[in-house]
Amino acid sequence: MPRDRNAFSSLTAWRRRVLSRAVHRCWRWVREAGAVTAEHPGGLRFARIGEGTRLAFPQGTVFGEPWIELGDHCIIGEQVTLTAGLMPDLDLGPEPILTLGDGVVLGRGSHVVADTRVTMGADTYCGPYVYITSTNHSYDDPHEPVGKQWPRMEPVSIGPGCWIGTGAVILPGARLGRNVVVAAGAVVRGEVPDRAVVAGAPARVVRSWHPEKGWQPPLRTPAPVPIPAGVTPEQLLAVAELEEG
Repeated sequence: MPRDRNAFSSLTAWRRRVLSRAVHRCWRWVREAGAVTAEHPGGLRFARIGEGTRLAFPQGTVFGEPWIELGDHCIIGEQVTLTAGLMPDLDLGPEPILTLGDGVVLGRGSHVVADTRVTMGADTYCGPYVYITSTNHSYDDPHEPVGKQWPRMEPVSIGPGCWIGTGAVILPGARLGRNVVVAAGAVVRGEVPDRAVVAGAPARVVRSWHPEKGWQPPLRTPAPVPIPAGVTPEQLLAVAELEEG
């Protein structure tokens, strides 16, 4: 191969590396500048956004913020939808409609749609693309298009310490207790007791905790190594962002 052709190829590769680094640096800057926090809320005016809470950029659809309360140290992933009310610019009254407790994590692409009261307890973690809604279509009239019929609304309550797996759906009227595990892809309705594991569509209890017998059926894997003492919320945030990236 001629020497000048080698030189041209090397120059092209060098330019590509430089451009790639510049693009990635610019994107990191954009993500940092576009993130929403209590100190930098952008155009969003939540009823409350707690210390250390962060909505990653780019955000999904967000409206009804005056009726949305976000606790401290929440992690809201990219393209997460948070809505209060059926549409923007409604007066929903004096009380919050959507409340996230301290330390709630919502994975990338998740939706929380609160047309009536939705509460998520502290330290509840959701994987990507979880869908939580207090509203469902009705189909009472067989002659009218379903999308034009007035929806049904029921409050949703998710207790503290829950884990909701990727792609799970929490339907109107669901009431999850403390430390509930929802398997990926499960569709949950009705009441789920404390310390239960549910799976399937519709979801059913597949494992539960008994004070005397422990987990029934018994767990098949050993307990994992706990998070080391001294790990900060900022370090956990960095790990979560790496996993989502």
